[in-house]
Amino acid sequence: MHTTLISAATLAQHLTDPNWIILDCRHDLLMPQAGREGFAIGHIQNAQFAGIDDDLSGPKAALDGVFKGRHPLPDRATFIETLRNWGINDDTQVVAYDAHGGMYAARLWWMLRWIGHQAVAVLDGGMAAWQAEGLPLVTPTVGRAHGHITERPTLTSTVTVAEVLDNVSHGRRQVIDARAHDRFRGENETIDPVGGHIPGAKNRFFKDNLLPDGRFKPGSQLKQEFTHLVANPAQAIMQCGSGVTACHNLLAMELAGLHGAALYPGSWSEWCSDKSRPVATGA
Repeated sequence: MHTTLISAATLAQHLTDPNWIILDCRHDLLMPQAGREGFAIGHIQNAQFAGIDDDLSGPKAALDGVFKGRHPLPDRATFIETLRNWGINDDTQVVAYDAHGGMYAARLWWMLRWIGHQAVAVLDGGMAAWQAEGLPLVTPTVGRAHGHITERPTLTSTVTVAEVLDNVSHGRRQVIDARAHDRFRGENETIDPVGGHIPGAKNRFFKDNLLPDGRFKPGSQLKQEFTHLVANPAQAIMQCGSGVTACHNLLAMELAGLHGAALYPGSWSEWCSDKSRPVATGA
């Protein structure tokens, strides 16, 4: 069972394994169709496309009309049916990949753990690592027989916006923001019209988890770096722009052996939608 990362060479040995499902999670925040278009041009053999906006997110507004963020979590039952449509069973090994250092694939990794599925891994280095091995891309798409995955006890934890707001006052939990440094400081209005960060948060840009070639740093190095930010992993809250790249930091912490941090799914996009919530700017 692969539960965190998998190499391109290992994945290549299982392309036709009937109990393996490969999901392409490519995406672009500014060009939402770019991932699906890239998949049509070429993808790993037998991969299926997993859309961040459609498959891995739910409605942006709650039933009462309150905005929940750009990529709120879907209803659990809806997500499980999506997984079944991809052919995933309780004993399926799932592999997620993208072309962005794992920033989107990690969201799928976390979401499968969210519904209790442990056998899920991110392709270390993504598309770049795959092509660096001289491995081919294909254009035909595949379909799989309907799966029967079921929900099991969750392997993750989450916090609500109310809990994060309460934490601003007492500060017992450390918030870690995975956005790029300019977004954290409040200097990128293209992506974040309301700039800044949650007061008391620290910045850990998800790309800081990677080596120059796009693969993850060794677990020992990640542990050393995260322990400078987080005294108690079980009391940490991971967030980003909309609950997607925060999962990259959660995957990095898992590799480091630092377990128990929570995801704030609404993240900055939910937080800044209410002007009564405090905002900090700068470093």
